[in-house]
Amino acid sequence: MSMAGNLRKVTALGAVGGLRKVARLTRRRARVDLSHPARSPLGSAVVNCVAYRDGARVPGGRDLVDTVERIRKDEDGFVWLGLHEPTDREFAGIAELFDLHPLAVEDAVEAHQRPKLERYGDTLFAVFKTVCYVEHKELTATSEVVDTGEIMVFVGPDFVITVRHGRHGSLGPLREELEADRLQLSKGPAAVLHAIADHVVDEYVSVTDSVQSDIDQVEADVFAPNGARADAGRIYQLKRELLELKRAVVPLARPVQELATRPIRVVDPEIQTYFRDVSDHLTRVAEQIAAFDELLNSILQAHLAQVTVSQNEDMRKITAWAAVIAVPTMVCGVYGMNFDNMPELHWRFGYPLVIGVISVACVVLYRGFRRNGWL
Repeated sequence: MSMAGNLRKVTALGAVGGLRKVARLTRRRARVDLSHPARSPLGSAVVNCVAYRDGARVPGGRDLVDTVERIRKDEDGFVWLGLHEPTDREFAGIAELFDLHPLAVEDAVEAHQRPKLERYGDTLFAVFKTVCYVEHKELTATSEVVDTGEIMVFVGPDFVITVRHGRHGSLGPLREELEADRLQLSKGPAAVLHAIADHVVDEYVSVTDSVQSDIDQVEADVFAPNGARADAGRIYQLKRELLELKRAVVPLARPVQELATRPIRVVDPEIQTYFRDVSDHLTRVAEQIAAFDELLNSILQAHLAQVTVSQNEDMRKITAWAAVIAVPTMVCGVYGMNFDNMPELHWRFGYPLVIGVISVACVVLYRGFRRNGWL
């Protein structure tokens, strides 16, 4: 059984002594190499498991326990294990093998964690929020713009364990890029942690640029000639999606800063230089998100002001027409009274005179309102 094939047994045996059973299973069954990324996922949670030495992939053929023991004995190389949404039972054997802290294991399985960096002895536990821009033909008040997921990373002296949650954020392409750069990968598990952080932050930059296109479209619609009729729900929806992006980006600043500046045993000082570059990119994204938030507030206020102005214009028009109509209403109301002695009631030109007075009054009022911009 291969290292990755044996890993299925490790994830299935969480009780004490499970690893001894795995060792016996390895002797009984033929070994098959399932560690190649082109193969199907291993079990329900394990995506890939590969050992590296001097930046190169170690050929498959050994079980996981033997590989880990050999790497620890030789003090050379590390194991990179990738999982997707594992259960408690599936993760128990792995946690025992790599001596992971129970609190970190609980966070990795439950997900929905805030971006953070924690130290448990010689092991680092980092949480990254992944984001993905959701393509849409037209932004509406219910459009999903940003989809989020999570990547948890355990980093030890001789291992890297990545636990991914969500529908996106696959690390397969990233693994291939790292394997193509043996010099960087030879720097150990910290190089993988940096590559993941850099990959996540690059996605932040990409998603932020895409969100800017939506904001530009909303801004153009609001300041169009009929901007008062624009749907304010789209602005609120963008603010909600921007808040989701902000929750992923802003809390990550402190962990990345710690990785870039504070001495950490499992992070080589040379790798910390690369983390400073990641920190710079993250700062840029955070500033851009803050600027977007302010811009959306301004757009929303401008839209509300446009709606108020439009309503005032409508009220002025209604008031002006009501004043024009009030003249014939008043005159007709007076002459509609049932009195015998009324001025010019039996005069031959009385009716044309009244109609003329009404018309002249209405025209004067109409021109006055039109000149003042009410009509």
